[in-house]
Amino acid sequence: MISGALNSNSAATGNASRKRRPEARPAEILEAALDLFTERGFKATRLEDVASRAGLSKASIYLYFKDKTSLLMALVQATAGANINLAGNMIAQHEGLVAPLLQQLLEFMAGRIDQSRMPDLMKLVIAESRAHPEIGRFYLDNVIGQALPLFQSLIERGIASGEFRPVDPSLTVKCIVGPLVLAALWKSVFVPIGAEPINVGELARHHADFILRALKP
Repeated sequence: MISGALNSNSAATGNASRKRRPEARPAEILEAALDLFTERGFKATRLEDVASRAGLSKASIYLYFKDKTSLLMALVQATAGANINLAGNMIAQHEGLVAPLLQQLLEFMAGRIDQSRMPDLMKLVIAESRAHPEIGRFYLDNVIGQALPLFQSLIERGIASGEFRPVDPSLTVKCIVGPLVLAALWKSVFVPIGAEPINVGELARHHADFILRALKP
């Protein structure tokens, strides 16, 4: 799985990259691509720039990705897609009351915001979606369109069991994830220009307390 490699540290470049196993190269390419897309923007970044940052020849990168759009889509799958799979497994394996799992999922999301490059990816998708709508559509279908139904299924389960009061599940899910989206954008957009960082873990726990109290019958 590539996603674990996309943390806050840049991949090694140059000769060190060339000595790594071929199966490690896609992760190194994705790390280099996210670095450059964040620094220069999607349009200004060339595939050969990504190859150079990853310690590969210009021709080698085409063995893995046919163009920049496919590279960015792979970034989405490797970061957000992997997180959704993990959350889905947590939900599938859970038995009993929904409230503890909901809090656990919010803290899991907070950890991904703190410890991975999800905020950079979200900022990039937002910035490029107008000029490249296929990128925004891919994120909408494969991230938002997959994640929100997972949360909605939990709200519906809690309502059906009487654990939660009757609410609109779709609107409730958007209320649940909204503060975490804010935290991610705050980290990627405002902290670099001087804003005080948000303690995302504390925010998640605080928000979970609000939400669970609001959902009580």
